[in-house]
Amino acid sequence: MTVFKSSSIVAMLLALAACATTTKEHDPNQDLGLLWVKHSAEYRAITTQVYRDASDDLPRLIEDKTWDAMTGYGKPSNLPPAVILDVDETIVSNVDFQLTFDRPFENHKLDTWSSGRDAVAIPGVQSFVSAARSLGVTVFFVTNRPCERMAGNDDPCPQKQTTIDDIRELGIPVDPEQVMVADERPDWDREKLSRREYVAKTHRVIMLIGDDLSDFIACVRESPNGACAIPATSASRAEALEKHKDYWGNGWYILPNPMHGTWTSFE
Repeated sequence: MTVFKSSSIVAMLLALAACATTTKEHDPNQDLGLLWVKHSAEYRAITTQVYRDASDDLPRLIEDKTWDAMTGYGKPSNLPPAVILDVDETIVSNVDFQLTFDRPFENHKLDTWSSGRDAVAIPGVQSFVSAARSLGVTVFFVTNRPCERMAGNDDPCPQKQTTIDDIRELGIPVDPEQVMVADERPDWDREKLSRREYVAKTHRVIMLIGDDLSDFIACVRESPNGACAIPATSASRAEALEKHKDYWGNGWYILPNPMHGTWTSFE
């Protein structure tokens, strides 16, 4: 396997540095992570770098029939290639929502906010998706936006349509079956592994792209979900990071998110 790419290392280091300046309680005077994502050229440079590196790796990972970004697979496969992307802060920027919504966070607030405006793309994502599709790679979007009924709406999962609309507003065509939200099926809980495995039944997953450790590794949450019976700890997350170190920048591509995520549960 290849070594870490410089862009991936820089992305992780800057994300950690930004995270260190944020607090769990909302304080406009201390939300430097939000302001960094909103205003800094550095953030846009990092996301562009990450997506460019991923695009450059596409031909190699497509060609290697033994390669699979789903750890533990790694067997020769003639299945068609696919990539799996997270949605929020991976392809869609919600920094304006994070700066303005009334705390505490509730899922319906994001859905209402998203439904009322056009989605904003993370820099670099459109070019990457276009490059992947031009090489015959199917792109799936796996998000933890949950299916929740909403008053006045008969759709049992209105959040899925909002997510589809957001992706299309970025100029990325997408079919509904390529978008997978939490709780859409009985076994599709907030632990994304079951949805990644669902894709792996029909495709060789050559890349995972996200902004949170859970977009790549199972059982890294403080609150267990699905098959994860034991809460994660800072130590177990560090061990998982080390165990999979050869994947970063080599099939796994992470974008910085100092605003929210599973990291906020750990000191």
